[in-house]
Amino acid sequence: MLKGEELKRYSRQIILPEIGITGQEKLKNAKVLMIGAGGLGCPVLQYLVAAGVGELGIVDDDIVDISNLHRQILYCVNDVGGLKAVLAKEKLELLNPHTFITAYPVRFTSGNAEDICGVYDLVIDGSDNFGTRFLVNDTCVALNKPLVFGSIFKFEGHVSVFSYQDGPDYRDVFSEAPPADEVPNCAEIGVLGVLPGIIGIYMANEAIKIICGIGETLSGKFMTINALDNSTSIFKVWKQQKQVQLKNITTVAPAPTHEITINELNKWLNESADEIHLIDVREIYEFKDYNIGGINIPLYELKDRIEELPQNKKLIFCCQTGQRSKMAIQLLKPLYKGELYSLKNGVI
Repeated sequence: MLKGEELKRYSRQIILPEIGITGQEKLKNAKVLMIGAGGLGCPVLQYLVAAGVGELGIVDDDIVDISNLHRQILYCVNDVGGLKAVLAKEKLELLNPHTFITAYPVRFTSGNAEDICGVYDLVIDGSDNFGTRFLVNDTCVALNKPLVFGSIFKFEGHVSVFSYQDGPDYRDVFSEAPPADEVPNCAEIGVLGVLPGIIGIYMANEAIKIICGIGETLSGKFMTINALDNSTSIFKVWKQQKQVQLKNITTVAPAPTHEITINELNKWLNESADEIHLIDVREIYEFKDYNIGGINIPLYELKDRIEELPQNKKLIFCCQTGQRSKMAIQLLKPLYKGELYSLKNGVI
């Protein structure tokens, strides 16, 4: 039951026919777990608390660093050195005292994953490494918990909904983790400060739709947003037959290396160009603006145009940053028997 002050606080949201009193009460009764209180976690938490989610858990063992402040807008200079989960709880309680918040200033591991996630109805993953993403995903699959996923890389962000209404999960997009030494983080590659805000708001929006049972979610879809050129793409994700056992998710086995550098590509082209087929999976206008050769097949057209790809050559995919080309490999793995490679760090 909503209190009088809550009715006033959420009045602009309640008057939406899709939300109403019923939807607002669903938000109040919801229990949401946020993995990560960094760039993505900050906007997700702020908007869910403001929207009236009744109970929130925050998992993060990291401390605030001054290099975080350009994108992790929940914190300020005086917070440097403090635990993110604890600080986030304190600040969010000032935003909305009607939300009950639990801070977990611990690392999310296979030892505590099931116990922590089991308390909540919905999990949101804003982590920054493949190991945690696979662990969160596999835990949600095992416990039948819906998962809202987001990630950021330089100027590009990804959003999806996994393990929801018998839909696909994270492993249907990325079946295996790349080797740890081949995955750059924000400290190494950089990130535009506003990008986590853009992606985080989309994540919060997906969570609200799931809780209230309204609209169309990104379950079965993988959305990419490029803040540099304002391009947005949504790719279909199909559920694959597989079995995930929670007891086996302590570590993730690295995948075979499918990336090559620009120097390796040039060497291959010089030595055996007739064995190489280069495919640029960016949009047509991106390819026209600048390219390093090859043919152009936008990522979303790849499955429909697979007959254009030779079966007896090494297929090398490239894009702006190396992210879409990795997705191209994942899409074609079940359909193509030859060698597939992604150009590391993209064409620029």
